[in-house]
Amino acid sequence: MSLAVIFYNTVTLYLTWLILIGMVIIEVVALVNCLSQRADAFPVVGSLSKNQWTAILLGSVIATILCTFTFALLAFVAITAAAIYMLDVRPALRDATNGSGNW
Repeated sequence: MSLAVIFYNTVTLYLTWLILIGMVIIEVVALVNCLSQRADAFPVVGSLSKNQWTAILLGSVIATILCTFTFALLAFVAITAAAIYMLDVRPALRDATNGSGNW
C-alpha cells in the first residue's frame, strides 16, 4: 500500500511540472507574438493597446512561474489571459493584415 502512495506522489509531481512547463510555453509564445505585432494594428481590431497586452502577458508569465505551487489559481488566471490573446486578438490581427502574417 505504501508503494502506491509513493507512486501517486511521484506521478502528481511530474504532471504538475508538465502542466507548468506547458503553461509557460503558451504564455511566452503569446508574449513573443504580441511583441512582434505593430502597435497601430491593435486599435484597428478594437482591442487593448499593444503596451497593455504586453504588460498583461508579461505579468502572466511571471505569475505562472512564481505562484504555481503557492497560489495555483493565479496561474490559471494567467493562462486564461494568454489564451484570450491567442484565440481572440491574434486571429483578429492576422485578419486585419488579410492573412499575410506578421506586419
